[in-house]
Amino acid sequence: MVIRTAIIGFGTAGRIFHAPFLAADPAFRIDAIVTKNPDRAAQAWQEHPQARIVADVDALWADADEIDLVVVASPSGTHGALAEAALQAGCHVVVDKPFVADAAEGEALIALAASKSLLLTVFQNRRWDGDFQTLRDLVRSGRLGEIRRFESRFEWWKPLPKAGWKSDAPVAEGGGILFDLGPHLIDQALQLFGPVREVYAEVDRVRKGVAADDDVFLALDHESGVRSHLWMSAVAASQGPRFRVLGSEGAYTSWGLDGQEPALIAGARPGDEGFGETPEERWGTLDTDDASERIPTARGDYGRFYAGVAEAVTAGVAPPVDPADAVAGLRVIAAARAAAH
Repeated sequence: MVIRTAIIGFGTAGRIFHAPFLAADPAFRIDAIVTKNPDRAAQAWQEHPQARIVADVDALWADADEIDLVVVASPSGTHGALAEAALQAGCHVVVDKPFVADAAEGEALIALAASKSLLLTVFQNRRWDGDFQTLRDLVRSGRLGEIRRFESRFEWWKPLPKAGWKSDAPVAEGGGILFDLGPHLIDQALQLFGPVREVYAEVDRVRKGVAADDDVFLALDHESGVRSHLWMSAVAASQGPRFRVLGSEGAYTSWGLDGQEPALIAGARPGDEGFGETPEERWGTLDTDDASERIPTARGDYGRFYAGVAEAVTAGVAPPVDPADAVAGLRVIAAARAAAH
């Protein structure tokens, strides 16, 4: 069975994060791409000539019986309505993050998918970052001992906001860096250390001309006893470590983001030699009382998400990301906004 797939949106998400992995996996065929932008439509046709390019979703729903899977890669504020329409049309659905802007809306979509026996999952691709995979394995190995504090950062320096929906969208439409990067950082913290019982937050809008927050710090108190400190910022002229994890037996520190995104933007594709690999000079360090050791970074592979989607569609196994996990992340975001200083 080849999974006939439609991608809604061909901006950064659809073109960079979804289409290359779908095209590289023989379990999928990209049959349709929805974009209103003429330049993106031309690029979509050039990169995926087998796909029909349509300007609006109504044309997609008119032929929904020819589509098995819909990937929602449109602006955040449209995710809920498009996911619901796709499910109502009888299609399995992948939603880019943020899943939706409200936990109750997410729960309603989960219930709708269950009622129709359809797959619904969320593209939490950063679970397959090489550095996160490395950290997860290191935590599970016990070499750090009892974990006490987890620090995680997605920071960059963009003092002048770029025109587009990410700068213009208000919080109600999934705008702001807490909705953009927060789902990644929060999801990774929840995956490692479990549910959160208390949230402290500093949520700021620093740059002129943006409609929502662009500089955020969260402190999460996990039920497991671990404390997570999460930074996400567009105005960090000097970036801190990507991960810094403090345990009773040692600490692990790594710098820089996983290389898959910049490689994809530069034109690399899954399957290229070295794709997803981290050079030795960027490996993280495990420090203990008497030693400092470089830890090889696992190969990052966002394609594993879609391999999981294919198995879920064809074999009925659990999806690679439980959408309930995304709802848990949305509840943390809501608590952060309520607690913001």
